[in-house]
Amino acid sequence: MAIFFSYKTKAISSRISKKNNIKKWIIHIIEKEFKKSLGNINFYFTDDSEILEINKKYLNHNYFTDIITFSYCTENSISGDIVISVDTVKFNAQYYKVTFENELQRVIIHGVLHLLGFDDTTEQQRVEMGEKENWALQIFYTKWN
Repeated sequence: MAIFFSYKTKAISSRISKKNNIKKWIIHIIEKEFKKSLGNINFYFTDDSEILEINKKYLNHNYFTDIITFSYCTENSISGDIVISVDTVKFNAQYYKVTFENELQRVIIHGVLHLLGFDDTTEQQRVEMGEKENWALQIFYTKWN
């Protein structure tokens, strides 16, 4: 199975670096750390206007977000569609005073963690999700950065 990246525009495509390393990292997290198999994961990088429309259409939410995850997982196979707003990632990177690349990697693994069964609706879940993101990012920085 595979991980795919697609983009609303070529301009967005050029902003995403280290694609092969990101794919290796995701596979490592899914297969080595969580002992699950990789199905197909589709990342779609878009802008705020399109993610707002997706949020309204599929989730009945009328607000911008950095990521929307659609899970098609089975018990042991991790598959899904992950939609990421590059505009919001850029805004959040500035807000949190981190690089765009760092914030994008955090958002990417956030979506993967959702596919692995983690949620972030309660405060306790948000704390746990943040800890898992930091753990996964440390693996990336150690092995593939």
